Amino acid sequence: MARLQLSKLEKVYGGGFKAVHGIDLDVEEGEFMVLVGPSGCAKSTTLRMIAGLEEVTSGEIRIGDRIVNALPPGKRRIAMVFQNYALYPHMKVRSNLAFGLRLAHVPKAEREAAVQEVARILEIEPLLDRLPKQLSGGQAQRVALGRALIKKPEVFLFDEPLSNLDAKLRASMRVRITDLHKRLKAEGRPSTVVYVTHDQTEAMTMGDRICVMKDGHIMQVATPKELYDRPANLFVAGFIGSPEMNVIDGQIEGTDFRLGGQVIALDEAVLNRMHSKPQEAALGIRPQHMKLSAGNGLTARLRSAEFMGHEVYLHAMLEGKEITTVAGAAEYDALDRSDERIRLTPDLGHAHIFDRQSGRNVSLPLAG
Repeated sequence: MARLQLSKLEKVYGGGFKAVHGIDLDVEEGEFMVLVGPSGCAKSTTLRMIAGLEEVTSGEIRIGDRIVNALPPGKRRIAMVFQNYALYPHMKVRSNLAFGLRLAHVPKAEREAAVQEVARILEIEPLLDRLPKQLSGGQAQRVALGRALIKKPEVFLFDEPLSNLDAKLRASMRVRITDLHKRLKAEGRPSTVVYVTHDQTEAMTMGDRICVMKDGHIMQVATPKELYDRPANLFVAGFIGSPEMNVIDGQIEGTDFRLGGQVIALDEAVLNRMHSKPQEAALGIRPQHMKLSAGNGLTARLRSAEFMGHEVYLHAMLEGKEITTVAGAAEYDALDRSDERIRLTPDLGHAHIFDRQSGRNVSLPLAG
């Protein structure tokens, strides 16, 4: 394993298009770091630069104590698992696993022992004499994972490895990969992982820390809990969490937040957290912190409901803005649905205030 450091990393393509804008990222030894963001945010480009599959325009990539910018992929002591598995179709699983070791001239007996160990860890011993075409998607992904694992790299790189699997299999493979990472760490063989995905559920359930990217910039790097509870800006607030955070535009007037013809009295806890009062403000609050209220509260017009089992997602219009609240099934059953109006009370202990112009969360303490 090794520490991975990106310093002022840039990627500029022909024609002057800048895909990656001087990013800095430090991945600790044995850490599981997830790069997440929408399509086109340059997370895969960043991963490919780490792997040596894309040329670095400027900046530095350091793996352990080595700067690897000029090294070819085979010399970087990394292993990469791709979205399409990239198994050799004419080779049985056993040979696919051993291929990298054979190229490195590892003795046959040592290769076979390594194959057996990896097959045991990934529970693919019965598959060793099958061809890739005889494998399911999940089995093929485990073989691709095994082929990376057998090389004992300093850094594992994953490029959206589960995106071709169905939802149930994706959930199963998430658990397998994170279990493997924990098991290797417990056995004294911790692996440093950089995992790229556009799926925030994968990011939140797998990462020790998450790097949220947008348009080639890093928006925030933090633990899953911190990203969820303390988003640094409007982009992170809207991207992390399902259903996404409600963001309501308005103005701060004294101790009140005014939205259209309605007013929310900001409590002292919110006001004390704010380090500035933007003229153009937005109130951010998670759907589960926007409670149905029988009496006073904000008035919204109910548009639709999604029954999710033990809870119901209610979609409503509040002063021209679509918002979502999460209600218990019993609460929803008790609603008078002949009246489209519902009353909502925000739990201001979980509210965030954003500067609409800069996007910054002004209700978080200033760093340093």
